Amino acid sequence: MDETGKLFIGGSRNPDDSLNKAEHLELKFGNRHGLVTGATGTGKTVTLQVLAEGFSKAGVPVFAADIKGDLSGIAAKGEAKDFLLKRAEQIGFADYDFEQFPVIFWDLFGEKGHRVRTTIAEMGPLLLSRLMDASEPQEGVINIAFKIADKAGLPLLDLKDFSSLLNYMAENASELSGQFGLISKASVASIQRGLLVLEQQGAEHFFGEPALKITDVMRVNPNSGYGQISVLAADKLMMNPRLYATFLLWLLSELFEELPEVGDPEKPKLVFFFDEAHLLFNDAPKVLTERVEQVVRLIRSKGVGVYFVTQNPLDVPETVLAQLGNRVQHALRAYTPREQKAVKTAADTFRPNPAFDCATAITNLGTGEALVSTLEGKGAPSMVERTLVRPPSGRIGPISDQERQTVMDRSPVLGLYDEDLDRESAFEMLATRAKAAADAAAAKKAQDELAPSPPAGSGETTGWTLPGFGTDKDDDQSRTQPRRAGYQRETLVEAAMKSVTRTVATQIGRALVRGILGSLKR
Repeated sequence: MDETGKLFIGGSRNPDDSLNKAEHLELKFGNRHGLVTGATGTGKTVTLQVLAEGFSKAGVPVFAADIKGDLSGIAAKGEAKDFLLKRAEQIGFADYDFEQFPVIFWDLFGEKGHRVRTTIAEMGPLLLSRLMDASEPQEGVINIAFKIADKAGLPLLDLKDFSSLLNYMAENASELSGQFGLISKASVASIQRGLLVLEQQGAEHFFGEPALKITDVMRVNPNSGYGQISVLAADKLMMNPRLYATFLLWLLSELFEELPEVGDPEKPKLVFFFDEAHLLFNDAPKVLTERVEQVVRLIRSKGVGVYFVTQNPLDVPETVLAQLGNRVQHALRAYTPREQKAVKTAADTFRPNPAFDCATAITNLGTGEALVSTLEGKGAPSMVERTLVRPPSGRIGPISDQERQTVMDRSPVLGLYDEDLDRESAFEMLATRAKAAADAAAAKKAQDELAPSPPAGSGETTGWTLPGFGTDKDDDQSRTQPRRAGYQRETLVEAAMKSVTRTVATQIGRALVRGILGSLKR
């Protein structure tokens, strides 16, 4: 039933329920993006699995989030059940067979898959501000922090690096404000509290090294030639929807920035399924929505197809919806005014079929049935067809923990991401520089106590600044800049030590608080 260069979706039905023709998605239009929508229980996850299997068999790597755990079954061979065989017979799917697909399991928490990490620096100020739900002043401070880190050569890898830099900024707010604009201590304190919330929600597992390499989600199995299907365990991640949405947007942005231009290839280089897509756009600031639109519009030239999976087509902004050429619409309910509007919106986005009323059909579709329209010919949408979606070849439903572990034990990325790497970064560098400044100040004080008192007004002190922030001399001399004698000497040294002490104390305090709270729950 499959045709060369096409992905078989299912069989369309005539108004009298007789089989009409096979519905396909042409691989050369696979990077033109798509949308899978429908109410809960209408078959969206199975459709996602069918599409993922089809792309994989064509040698296209796939990345998909597994919200409920059901998609994990794609790693196991399907079973010959009556309802599957009946569906295959209904649509004339004579070549239907069962098989397992090459899968890599990923998990931000490292529990149900290989660890997924990125660094604070790679996340960037825009996405980090989104993740923290930062206000405009706070976002300004976050941008300044990234500029300071870049100028001073401070690697921002994990949360403690960013927290340490914020401490330094708070202690030196007056001096830094003169170079970068106002740095409010209140804004810095708010960001610090936001970091604590992120840590408690599990974001500390996400930031660090080794960072995920994009090439590891774009693998092709060397034995079968099938594209590897990367399945992100997202059941626990969904407890923090903002982290889930930000992570997937980061991954899209990384693909956009790292992959070369390829135009319109014969088949996609990667297909990306964004389940629960409404979480990306909920309360999103305009600048973020514009960023998503830009990435979706331009990433197709990198050979990447993005498929949004959500309950309601209204969940996706019109500017993004206009970029989605391949549509699979499962049943929608129409009990409320908003649901009725959603039905009308979905119906209006299809190329009409004179054989049936689209809006009426949407509310009458059965489980595993959908309205399908894909790009054909020169890229024009096909006439919408009422389609019975083909049964998947992999297992429907989750696999067991033992089966998951077996898949992970033979994974091509085994051992690459499972251990933390904590190299020298901003936290250690700031601590080292502060200690060196304190030691130099102590030695100078001891020397001054032994030496005769200098003439009045000739006193000098040893302070410290970050490289690139000296005033009269170059960076290498900045640690021994002459300062006015007296109270200022104590202030700069104490500020340096306070910054380090506060960061260390914060890390210890957080661990103690988690331990106390954990004991109270027992």
